[in-house]
Amino acid sequence: MAYNYKAIEQKWQKYWAEEQTFKAKQPQEFEGDPKPPFYVLDMFPYPSGAGLHVGHPLGYIASDIYARYKRHSGYNVLHPQGYDSFGLPAEQYAIQTGQHPAKTTETNIKRYREQLDKIGFSFDWSREVRTSDPKYYKWTQWIFIQLFESWYDLAEQKSKPISDLIQIFEKEGNSKVQAVCNEDSAQFTAKDWNGFSNDEKEQHLLNYRLTYLAETEVNWCPALGTVLANDEIVNGVSERGGHPVVRKKMKQWSMRISAFAERLLSGLDNLDWSESLKETQKNWIGKSVGALVKFKIQNSKFGISAFTTRPDTIFGVSFVTLAPEHDLVTQITTLEQKEEVDNYIKAAAKRSERDRMADVKSITGVFTGAYAEHPLTKKPIPIWIGDYVLASYGTGAVMAVPCGDQRDHDFAKHFGIPIPNVFEGIDISKEAYADKTNATKIANSDFLDGLGVLEAIPKAIEALSKIGAGEKKINYRLRDAVFSRQRYWGEPFPVYYVNGLPKMIDEQHLPLELPEVEKYLPTEDGAPPLGRAIEWAWDTEANQVVSNEKIDHNTVFPLELNTMPGWAGSSWYLFRYMEEQNNRDQHIASDEALKYWNNVDLYIGGSEHATGHLLYSRFWTKFLNDRGVLPVDEPFKKLINQGMILGESAFVTYLNINFTNNLGSIESDMNLKDIPKPIKVLLSNDIAESFHMGVEYIDSDYIQNEVDRIKKKAQEICDKENQMQSDKHGIIEYLNPSKIVTRADVSFVNVSNELKIEAFKESPFGKQFEEAEVVYNESGKFLVSREVEKMSKSKFNVVNPDDVCEEYGADSLRLYEMFLGPLEQAKPWNTAGLSGVHNFLKKLWKLYQDEDQLLVSDEPASKESLKTLHKTIKKVTQDIEDFSFNTSVSTFMICVNELTQQKCNAREILEPLAVLISPYAPHIAEELWEGLGHSGSISEVLYPKFEEKYLKEDSKTYPISFNGKMRFTMDLSLDLSKDQIEEIVMKDERTQKQLDGRTPKKIIIVPGKIVNIVG
Repeated sequence: MAYNYKAIEQKWQKYWAEEQTFKAKQPQEFEGDPKPPFYVLDMFPYPSGAGLHVGHPLGYIASDIYARYKRHSGYNVLHPQGYDSFGLPAEQYAIQTGQHPAKTTETNIKRYREQLDKIGFSFDWSREVRTSDPKYYKWTQWIFIQLFESWYDLAEQKSKPISDLIQIFEKEGNSKVQAVCNEDSAQFTAKDWNGFSNDEKEQHLLNYRLTYLAETEVNWCPALGTVLANDEIVNGVSERGGHPVVRKKMKQWSMRISAFAERLLSGLDNLDWSESLKETQKNWIGKSVGALVKFKIQNSKFGISAFTTRPDTIFGVSFVTLAPEHDLVTQITTLEQKEEVDNYIKAAAKRSERDRMADVKSITGVFTGAYAEHPLTKKPIPIWIGDYVLASYGTGAVMAVPCGDQRDHDFAKHFGIPIPNVFEGIDISKEAYADKTNATKIANSDFLDGLGVLEAIPKAIEALSKIGAGEKKINYRLRDAVFSRQRYWGEPFPVYYVNGLPKMIDEQHLPLELPEVEKYLPTEDGAPPLGRAIEWAWDTEANQVVSNEKIDHNTVFPLELNTMPGWAGSSWYLFRYMEEQNNRDQHIASDEALKYWNNVDLYIGGSEHATGHLLYSRFWTKFLNDRGVLPVDEPFKKLINQGMILGESAFVTYLNINFTNNLGSIESDMNLKDIPKPIKVLLSNDIAESFHMGVEYIDSDYIQNEVDRIKKKAQEICDKENQMQSDKHGIIEYLNPSKIVTRADVSFVNVSNELKIEAFKESPFGKQFEEAEVVYNESGKFLVSREVEKMSKSKFNVVNPDDVCEEYGADSLRLYEMFLGPLEQAKPWNTAGLSGVHNFLKKLWKLYQDEDQLLVSDEPASKESLKTLHKTIKKVTQDIEDFSFNTSVSTFMICVNELTQQKCNAREILEPLAVLISPYAPHIAEELWEGLGHSGSISEVLYPKFEEKYLKEDSKTYPISFNGKMRFTMDLSLDLSKDQIEEIVMKDERTQKQLDGRTPKKIIIVPGKIVNIVG
């Protein structure tokens, strides 16, 4: 029977689905002790309308190989899949088409599921999760409520119930509480607290809650009508749609992730993540040790606090720079400077924080007209604003020391601000001196003169502390996370408002489901889309959503109009998978399930989530662990970022021949309609490379003839038009052609780089070339040029995995994606390479059977075949553990070639080989296993055990030399002694022939190496 991959793959995919082959067991389902658990997870996919391209399955295939390997190794494997199905793309599509996001999301999920199933993944679909399912986001809302009802105890470095904090306030006020809170939190005594009204108490508690309402500087995208996270902005515009983004202040829900900064930092030490990924997180958290320095503002009640890691340079401060968004800017700016400052603030608001941080060349700023007082010298220091200072980092203010910081140095030089030097013997005329070695001595700094950096820092802090102008401080770059989005398609907040203060809906009434709205756009007065809902008020007596008309601020109150961000549902989804569908109503997951599965053993996904998603998920896990919900405080033990599969784009060159009148323009009394349409000429790539603009002579008769033909056609059009338009002013002429390169969809290009011209012209993009001339090469072919770049729908270089599975099979796709190169590296896709792995699978198939029957024998295997098998087991096992899947595929190819040469058909070899290759090519492995006479799936058959003995040689081919020259070889047992070797060699007739009756002077024998007969 021939290798019919289509029938085989359909058969086994159907079998796996019907038998639920990959359904993980819960611990209580085992009769005795449960198998050891192993949890393999892929980063949550977003189901876009475009579906999968061949780059998407790369990580899934890798995780699937590992999951299958662990099943073979005796583990109870949890390998689930689901969908991060809330988000902006679905909402934008709903705005454009008027369809409900739930409908388009469902359609997209169906498409994704079909594609994933075709590739043969061992997902446990019984545990599917969708973030947009109310049964799921009920628990996202529940977690939000837990955060609202918690505060962070700095003394114990732990989240605690807000009720504990209230008890402290009742007994002793807040003066002794070590808690993470808003910087502007007022102090009060127990007497004050007990005298506060309920609303006043709630206002104070909002300063401590782990999720809280605050005026926050956000990235606002007017075109999308929503706030965007930093990682949703690229080059100052929205990643989705490329719309301008500005900075503005809005009242938003925020999460105190900053409270967990030190734990998020130290927790990295115990994780099996790459050093580069850990470093990325460390930089994002950004721990700095230094001092908080306080500057009084002259003629003002206000002051400025600035964090610095170099308090030893305090005498080098010559100005203070505030972020344009700093609260004090509008309050301290003088009337003379107001217009200039206001204009600068507006301009800065159009640039994202990321752009401002990255731009080290532009130097911009404005003087506020106000002065601060140096805390030690009491001299006036000018206060400027500059967009290189960020409101979200530190205090939003910089004590500028231009001799020690390059940005301050550039700023001072640009605006003519003095640059005092506080470094002994250092020239700072051209650039700042940022070295921190203790060998550098401080100068021009009063009591710090002559001290090294490490000695001067504590002395400076001590002096500032004595006068109340500074203190030692640890600072983090990590800011609290804005948690509100002005969108429709997201989790509703379980929040209603009484007297403007947030109240939580009781958890027994969750989920609070999204209401229907007429349109998915913000309202005309700028409210989020939920402002369009007719029924979006909370009845506190009936505990249900009611019409807005019933709001009386007595028993019926308005609900929150914002929704949660995309990262809300994806921060805890891994724990939801731990529980089966039929047991998810009462909790995130049962205690038994949480303790059994623990956390993710292997997590695979893209490096684009190195900060946002991973930090948020780690934050929520630590919080839920603090509150006793989870038994772990880290979500992912081992993390691997797969590389990108790059597309090979196709480019078409064409000539655009325009027509004009003799005035060189159409600005005459000739109408535009009188000018003929441009002639488009498509050129085969080899023709295009030879065609140079402005060159009359072309060194090819074929190309010259084509050029002449096209010129003649253009001239004919001119003559015809001029004859028709003889009464019009102006003569129509054709211009020299312009050479233009455009993209072609790679689906119209074969492996020989030939473009299917007719299909290209009929495509939506190619319609513009419907009437174009086509210049083929001398062989009658039309070739494109190729270039490797990111695979993207916009680049027309997407390869659909469905097409690959149809032509070569899913097993070929799986093997080829692994074969392309190391998992973590980017690698180009080349469809032509698929035939190689497909041929390998056909060769594997032929090991087991010919056209008519099974070839497998029960006779013992040869030593050579056992050696081939066990060296393959050893290499492939090590490769899987090292995630070196590309070398595994090479090893399989070598193995099959050797077994073919050995004419091996022994069951002793072919059964373990089928199991060995099963994680990589599961469909063919299942079919071969069944063909070997087994029932059921191969997926849980024990993994082949490597045995060293089969790799040990039991004989050695010795070179037999005479006077140092090798004359022949002999195969001798490695167990023979020196004397035994000598006896066998000397008796051999070839030895006697070489000696020709002579008696050797010496016989040198090195067992296992050489035999040399001398004399």
